[in-house]
Amino acid sequence: MVNPKATTTSQRTREVLAGALRGAMELKVGFTRRRGHGFDLAAGAAADGMDVVVALGGDGTVNEVVNGLMTIPDAKRPQLGVVPGGSTNVFVRALGLPRSPVEATGVIVDALRSGSSRKIGLGMADDRYFTFCAGLGIDAAVVRRVERARYRGHRSTPALYLRSALNEYFFETFRRDQGLTLSAVGEQDQTNLANVIVQNTAPWTYLGDRPVHASPEASFDTGLDVMALTVLHPPSTLGTVGRMLGFRSEDYGKRVLVRHDLTEFTVTCATPEPFQLDGDYLGEREKVKFTSVPASLQVIC
Repeated sequence: MVNPKATTTSQRTREVLAGALRGAMELKVGFTRRRGHGFDLAAGAAADGMDVVVALGGDGTVNEVVNGLMTIPDAKRPQLGVVPGGSTNVFVRALGLPRSPVEATGVIVDALRSGSSRKIGLGMADDRYFTFCAGLGIDAAVVRRVERARYRGHRSTPALYLRSALNEYFFETFRRDQGLTLSAVGEQDQTNLANVIVQNTAPWTYLGDRPVHASPEASFDTGLDVMALTVLHPPSTLGTVGRMLGFRSEDYGKRVLVRHDLTEFTVTCATPEPFQLDGDYLGEREKVKFTSVPASLQVIC
């Protein structure tokens, strides 16, 4: 599956990558034409009995392809290969694959020939799977700002994300109530949260080349991890950001809620909150149920 609008590849590069893959497998190329089309193409390929589906695109394209593959029972589900084509490519980098599309394709070709792959777990938010993260609150609002800027013609860069985060924090955040509640199986409800970040692996994202670790222990091999702020006051928030960027080594402290290896939980919101999944803004939600789906997808790497 190829996203022809992938920001880090040209048509010539995509032709070279396709040629390399043809040396290791019988290849049929499908191009995404609209948002959600990756789901349709992947589901169709899986239903047709394809053994491997390779996604070339950013994290949003990968998310669509994964959700398409998950429509097929595990025993018949194709393996997934991913070639980075977006601006951030968190999922690819979390797998340990190179950021370069050419080098990542080389790894996939070698893995196909040697039979190398690994089984990873996924997260699920209501009825949609995610590969590395989901969020309710300020991080989703930042993603919304970035997407609006991109629609106006701006390039997706670390500087754009940083500007969007600062604008959202200083001009919008304090207008919202701290009305999020996390309800986990077997635990007392955690109320009055300001935001919730859910991770299926680490890092949460990247700021250029620097990994951002909200929940450093998150892993494809465990359940879901949560990091939630209880307040958004500047001193404590700046300290938390420093910890996430690796500028501080101490623990978050009492104003940050951290949970590791959760199987199932629900986040409810007093008022509708921005919601993002794998870096795509999906509107506002009042309630989301999160579930860990262990060892559910075979990935070539």
